[in-house]
Amino acid sequence: MVIGSSRVDDGDEDEDDVDDLENEFDYVQGNGKTRHQWQPEDSESQQPIPRLTNGQEVSGEIPSATPDNLSVRSTSGPPVHSLPYMDPRQPVPVRIVDPSKDLNSYGLGNVDWKERVEGWKLKHEKNINQMTNRYSGERRGGGGEIEGTGSNGEELQVVDDPGQSMSRVVPISSSHLIPYRIVIILRLIILGFFLQYRVTHPVNDAYPLWLVSVICEVWFALSWLLDQFPKWSPVERQTYLDRLTLRYDRDGEPSQLAPIDVFVSTVDPLKEPPLITANTVLSILSVEYPVDKVSCYVSDDGSAMLTFESLSETAEFARKWVPFCKKHSIEPRAPEFYFAQKIDYLKDKIQPSFVKERRAMKREYEEFKVRINALVAKAQKTPEEGWTMQDGTPWPGMIQVFLGHNGGVDTDGNELPRLVYVSREKRPGFQHHKKAGAMNALIRVSAVLTNGAYLLNVDCDHYFNNSKALKEAMCFMMDSAYGKKTCYVQFPQRFDGIDLHDRYANRNIVFFDINLKGLDGIQGPVYVGTGCCFNRQALYGYDPILTEADLEPNIIIKSCCGSRKKSRNVNKKYMDKNRAMRRTESTTPMFNMDDIDEGVEGYDEERSLLMSQKSLEKQFGQSPVFVAATFMEMGGLPPSTDPAILLKEAIHVISCGYEDKTEWGKEIGWIYGSVTEDILTGFKMHARGWISIYCMPPRPAFKGSAPINLSDRLNQVLRWALGSIEILLSRHCPIWYGYNGKLKLLERLAYINTIVYPLTSLPLLAYCILPAVCLLTGKFIIPEISNYAIMWFILLFISIFATGILELRWSGVSIEDWWRNEQFWVIGGTSAHLFAVFQGLLKVLAGIDTNFTVTSKANDEDGDFAELYIFKWTSLLIPPTTVLIVNLVGIVSGVSSAINSGYQSWGPLFGKLFFAIWVIVHLYPFLKGLLGRQNRTPTIVIVWSILLASIFSLLWVRIDPFTSDDKLDSIRGQCGIDC
Repeated sequence: MVIGSSRVDDGDEDEDDVDDLENEFDYVQGNGKTRHQWQPEDSESQQPIPRLTNGQEVSGEIPSATPDNLSVRSTSGPPVHSLPYMDPRQPVPVRIVDPSKDLNSYGLGNVDWKERVEGWKLKHEKNINQMTNRYSGERRGGGGEIEGTGSNGEELQVVDDPGQSMSRVVPISSSHLIPYRIVIILRLIILGFFLQYRVTHPVNDAYPLWLVSVICEVWFALSWLLDQFPKWSPVERQTYLDRLTLRYDRDGEPSQLAPIDVFVSTVDPLKEPPLITANTVLSILSVEYPVDKVSCYVSDDGSAMLTFESLSETAEFARKWVPFCKKHSIEPRAPEFYFAQKIDYLKDKIQPSFVKERRAMKREYEEFKVRINALVAKAQKTPEEGWTMQDGTPWPGMIQVFLGHNGGVDTDGNELPRLVYVSREKRPGFQHHKKAGAMNALIRVSAVLTNGAYLLNVDCDHYFNNSKALKEAMCFMMDSAYGKKTCYVQFPQRFDGIDLHDRYANRNIVFFDINLKGLDGIQGPVYVGTGCCFNRQALYGYDPILTEADLEPNIIIKSCCGSRKKSRNVNKKYMDKNRAMRRTESTTPMFNMDDIDEGVEGYDEERSLLMSQKSLEKQFGQSPVFVAATFMEMGGLPPSTDPAILLKEAIHVISCGYEDKTEWGKEIGWIYGSVTEDILTGFKMHARGWISIYCMPPRPAFKGSAPINLSDRLNQVLRWALGSIEILLSRHCPIWYGYNGKLKLLERLAYINTIVYPLTSLPLLAYCILPAVCLLTGKFIIPEISNYAIMWFILLFISIFATGILELRWSGVSIEDWWRNEQFWVIGGTSAHLFAVFQGLLKVLAGIDTNFTVTSKANDEDGDFAELYIFKWTSLLIPPTTVLIVNLVGIVSGVSSAINSGYQSWGPLFGKLFFAIWVIVHLYPFLKGLLGRQNRTPTIVIVWSILLASIFSLLWVRIDPFTSDDKLDSIRGQCGIDC
């Protein structure tokens, strides 16, 4: 009836025995903020902090004028004699003491000080690192206590060492990595000898079969090289959230964490249920991050009123849900998945107040679901030509701020993060570029309204499973070693609702836990489309701020090792030239928003020389407000900004014609030209010299849904493969694009592998049919079964399995996940990848476009994994089914022929049977998907497959390429007729 999960009965009688209260909350949590120690009591002695017009503060505005959260310099105003603010990221200043003067004048002549200095010296001589609170943290010759209790008995604040990194690289154990690399080299050698044997030993009586098999094997070898060597130096990373908190988010002080804008993209509310989108939004609004630093933007690219109305309901429910989450520190903070947990809470001592509040909140959520499902029931489908206004004019686009400006508080009176609904303008005759265009519109809108220094995008079905995910990303983005050159932090995708055995490899464990870890040791993982935190400056097309070591020439040895060590022989002119082309640090003057109509003014002389106003508009578009925001590297909004002007400008930047004659989609933002805009966007950033980081926190940062139905899964893979073919045939192809010395060799190989893998479907399909052909004709691709041939085959298979086993050893992936990945590689290669090759060629060469299909994200309403057994007809099912039938027929034919021919024919038969069974075993999950729950295959699939198999068999008999003319004459003579 309606899309969403079913409603449970009123009351919580079903929770008497089980609940989800284990380790759910922490009562030791402060809610209030105290006066800062550095803040003087005389408020008049402080310089006033700039505010927006009419004294109102806008979410995303910089809360305090400190060097950390303002990327501007104050150029006017009288000197202020207030207590200086100590930046926690900078070392503590040391007082210079003149020994000729009396120490009492410095406050160092008291007995307490002398005793503490003597104690410090004694413990330092004994190499004792741990000191008592009274003597800890002294500096020789100075009066600045670092930690512990001062001479006046006051508690002193802990000062963080800015030299300490907020993350560390955890290399894979050498006992795991060295054998792995040795086996790779051995496999490469064995593969070379195997191919040499295959090429030099043709099969004369089955030359076409031999030639096809050799071509396929050579392609498989090249494909393996592209996939294997980017995994040469895998690494893991560990973050230190305590250091991030100590450095940027201390209790009692204004948070210095960078503002973040979170993007949620949705298109069709019928395929992407509003309840799922609402859960994602609720998990964002309740993250553990300063509320004035978080803004959530929801892109409704389908212009559906259902999405707008459901988001309005979500904003109201968030006023109750967010304080409940933060009060009890529950995980996850998406209510649908939180209440679905079944945990026995009777084992732990839970305060009755929590149980009562939880039950009340669950009833509130059930009522919220009823309201959402009622909206779904009465929703109107969006017209194909889009919505129009009452006067007939096209839909102009819409922006609605639900939370964060006026009245954006929860039931406890605390501020909530800003929630903004965005529906960009769409008109006939304009190219809207699907998801990439929607994301670029969000970049501009967010820059105008809040201008967070960093962006994080998630699909509407990927909720925050870890409330500290933003802080995990900031451990890299705000780190002194990584921040200036990191374009994005990619999190792995994890999924709910997958069947126990993951029949169609929906989890992609091999890709996320093996391939991306390998890339993290080179230049960083590829962008996978969701769960990624971006540096806004990287999306603007700017180059990173690199060190001398990063500017070294990109030689092969450096690329293979992934080394970033500093070289003393770097060409100084080369470095100066590259630095001159880059942007300066984040010390730029403030823009005067009153001069918007006259153009962007107030830049310093250096920026005025680099870019004129005309070139800025050509690059970013004709929006002075947006152009001004691009120069504020630390985010935030300038002072004296009228919110009405911002909203008017936000509507302007989402208009259809805004991107005309600009660099949007070419060099700025999400890159156009492929349905898989994620790969293309990440590749452009890496080609400019940026690095990316792969962050895998112990608790998965995000969780989403995946299609468990066979047809939906194949259509999803088809879309990915089609995007790769589009990139392969474009000017941004990694094979020939970006040779400027900034993209590492192994990183390039990884990108080449991501775009050429659909082409493997052609040799794979041929190789899967070869066993059946050999069984039907009695021929084989190997001249004779000799010991020499058997040796190379055995060694090759041993090296393949050894490589896989050692990969599982250092990555922690289970052998079942690895085997499912191998099976679906064959299933997808003989179906979706094959169609993608032909569709891509038609689209690029003939201009025949294919429709973008949104993957269904509906819940199972008919039981657990009911979607798994539903059959949905698609032409993608025909090729694998044909391969299955042909191989089964071949096995029957080969065994029958061996029985009739005698004992001597069984030896050659085993080799043919091995390859045929290899194909069938890999296609077994596909066969189960065809049979469904009732073990019945739809008639249309059987008819098409038998028809194709029959046509193939009849053509083969008619052509009969392996029968000589003399043998044909003898056969005709035996027939007695003119055959």
